[in-house]
Amino acid sequence: MVKKKILVVDDEESILQSVTDILEDEGFDVQTSLDGKTSLEIMGEDLPDLVLLDIWMPGMDGLELLKRIKAEWPFIPAVIMSGHGTIETAVKATRLGAYDFIEKPLSYEHLVLTIQNALKYHKLREENVFLRQKTGETRELIGESHAMKRLKQQIAIVAPTDAWILIQGENGTGKELVAQTIHRMSKRSRKPLIEVNCAAIPEELIESELFGHEKGAFTGATTMKRGKFDLANEGTLFLDEITDMSLKTQAKVLRILQEQRFERVGGNKTITIDVRIIAATNKDLEKEIQKGCFREDLYYRLNVIPIEVSPLRERKDDIFLLVKGFLSEFAGNTAHGPKKKASREVIEAFMAYDWPGNVRELRNMIERLVILSREPQITTNDLPPSLRKGIRTTPEAQQTTFPTNPDWLSCHDFREAKTLFEREYLEKKLAEHQGNVKKTAEAIGIERRHLHRKIKALGLET
Repeated sequence: MVKKKILVVDDEESILQSVTDILEDEGFDVQTSLDGKTSLEIMGEDLPDLVLLDIWMPGMDGLELLKRIKAEWPFIPAVIMSGHGTIETAVKATRLGAYDFIEKPLSYEHLVLTIQNALKYHKLREENVFLRQKTGETRELIGESHAMKRLKQQIAIVAPTDAWILIQGENGTGKELVAQTIHRMSKRSRKPLIEVNCAAIPEELIESELFGHEKGAFTGATTMKRGKFDLANEGTLFLDEITDMSLKTQAKVLRILQEQRFERVGGNKTITIDVRIIAATNKDLEKEIQKGCFREDLYYRLNVIPIEVSPLRERKDDIFLLVKGFLSEFAGNTAHGPKKKASREVIEAFMAYDWPGNVRELRNMIERLVILSREPQITTNDLPPSLRKGIRTTPEAQQTTFPTNPDWLSCHDFREAKTLFEREYLEKKLAEHQGNVKKTAEAIGIERRHLHRKIKALGLET
């Protein structure tokens, strides 16, 4: 457990010493300062979790220091103490942002309780901000295919642990959503999930982004900045597209992962952290190692639990559930217009297409169709040419008719919808091939034995 850091500011050394002794006995990491100027310099080097400050000090008094602290670091709680307290002073301190005001001589039991309450209050505020930011953003992993069931089982097993995870899969398969799901199901769920897209950060800035920097560390560093590792303390750090980091940065990240401590760019103070790492890549890491583009020791450090996210073309059974989910998602957004449905033929075209951009491409396509379609039902006329290639135009297919509003699109239960969808789909495909099971199996790309089992389970006639 990382100790909470308390900065105590008072011009009396005897008070600093006695307060330090008490707080260290309570398990806090204590820093001290005799004046306001030194306090600001200390905070510029290493931010505390709470500031305990006296009001009456030479030079910059406690209220002026409080004003400076709240202007620069508004999220840090402050507790005021004074031997000459008045109601007016207490009210002024509270208006400036102080959590509480306590009088000297100090009751150490009251002092410790006030500090503990201030830290708890600050923690609750952080959690509330985090939860408000996430409200309405939570998305679930959709699908009932064998690959998706296996993925969900893996997540359910590893999420409650603190094991590090390496997610591999093509672009658009949902690696970020997998990482978010793992964090949400973990013991760290009430702490932040900090996401870093390593491919989107320029090489000259990535160290500052990951580790933070001190004031004056380089041109333009006018203030101290906390890095992603620091922000993710006690939570989860998601390193997306990990292979896009340079070998130099990889070496520094490896050291931090091994030691769980680091220094900011331009600083020399060691910062200890407790972070769970989830990394992701769309590349074959073993090939990247052979090419000399990725460190082998970093690979083995990250690859504690490997998770593979299958491309959409290998789990097409999930397409109709994804379509239904995305249609429902966009139906709740007034910017996309009225609620839309997808025709049976549109779903067939989706099933015939290989989706090189995977789930992301499918979601973007649904959003596009919902916005551009003029009718309540999306039809094949709304599809781009690349998707129309999958539409059958044989005379037999044209003669086969199905409901314009299939029952399965109205189902609220995934399993029921899947059964109805499979029945309608297989009825149509069998009709197209005059009931020939072998030809039907070849046309839809499944084994004949599997199709026989489906026909029997659904009670279809051939």
